[in-house]
Amino acid sequence: MSLTKEFEYDCEVRGEHKNVQVRKATIVKDGGEEISRTYHRHVLHCRTKTGGTWGDTDISGEHATVQAVCNAVWTSTVKSAYETFMDAQETL
Repeated sequence: MSLTKEFEYDCEVRGEHKNVQVRKATIVKDGGEEISRTYHRHVLHCRTKTGGTWGDTDISGEHATVQAVCNAVWTSTVKSAYETFMDAQETL
């Protein structure tokens, strides 16, 4: 019997600023039978601020399914609203 490793991705879009919550399942199988499943979760925001300058979040390392969701929901309106919201938080 041989061990194999597979990955499954799900994502959920949350909130006004369309944060994308990603869940990656790592599935280990022995001879086709699942023997282990673990999860890793992370959240993606539409914009990233570096050195006082806003830029699009780099999603090139994400699974194609996750990239498709991000590209669908992260409109210019959503990005502008997120920047405005986050900049307002810095002044508090």
